[in-house]
This record gives sequence, structure tokens and C-alpha cells, in this order.
Amino acid sequence: MNWKIKKFKELSGEEMYEILKRRNEIFVVEQKCIYQDCDNKDKSAYHLFLDKNGKIIAYLRILEKGVSYNEISIGRVLVDKDYRGKGLARQMLLKVIDFIKNNLDETIIRISAQEYLTRFYKSLGFEEVSDVYLEDNIPHIEMLYKE
Repeated sequence: MNWKIKKFKELSGEEMYEILKRRNEIFVVEQKCIYQDCDNKDKSAYHLFLDKNGKIIAYLRILEKGVSYNEISIGRVLVDKDYRGKGLARQMLLKVIDFIKNNLDETIIRISAQEYLTRFYKSLGFEEVSDVYLEDNIPHIEMLYKE
């Protein structure tokens, strides 16, 4: 299994297909959430993912300042259901925080987290900065990481 981080133009067609497939399986089918996944933000994003024999088993995207928020942000965070509970999400978040600090020279990260994951993100240093709100009919909360 290899962690990879790539800009959109560096992704192969197979990698992008797997990323979109996995995002749709989890967010649209599993979470029963109808939303526009292809939002043009992927084109300017970094994509961090764990590949196992051509299958994406963990993924997130990093959006530059000004794309979604005034700060760098991360989103579309997922772990394949067969690999949950093994610490991959924590490992991935630690990797992305390190990448953002050391490669993008940023120390503030904003996320729109699903509310049920608040405690997980708090354990990584994120703090709640909004009230709970509905996004695509799922309770979310904005959280901020500051170094």
C-alpha cells in the first residue's frame, strides 16, 4: 500500500476514475446523499490517497486558499468501509497536516466536518468554529486547525 499525493494533472485516468468511484460509493450511495460531486474544485486540488493494488482505500482532497474558504481546506475525506477502524483516517490526516505545513507553508486549515466526526477532528487539533448546520441534509460543523 502506498500513500500518494498528486495534483489533478498528475493523476492517471485510472486514478481519477477510482477516486470518483470511491467518493460516489461512500457519499452518494452509502450516505444516501445526492449532491454534485464533480464541482470543478478537483482541477486545482491536491489529492492524497492510499492505493492498494489499484483500489483507493483512503482519500481526501486539499483545496487552496480562496477555493472554498479564505484558508486552505480539506474535504471529501473517506476510508473504504472494509478498512475503517484500522487508524487509516488518523494516519491520513496527520500526513495532510504535515504536507500543508511543510510543503504549502500554511498553518491554518478549515474543514466542514460531518458532526459525528467532531471528536475525531478535535483529537487532531481542530476546534469548532461554527454552530451545526445542514449540508446536503447531513449535520456539519466548521472546524479550524491552527498551528
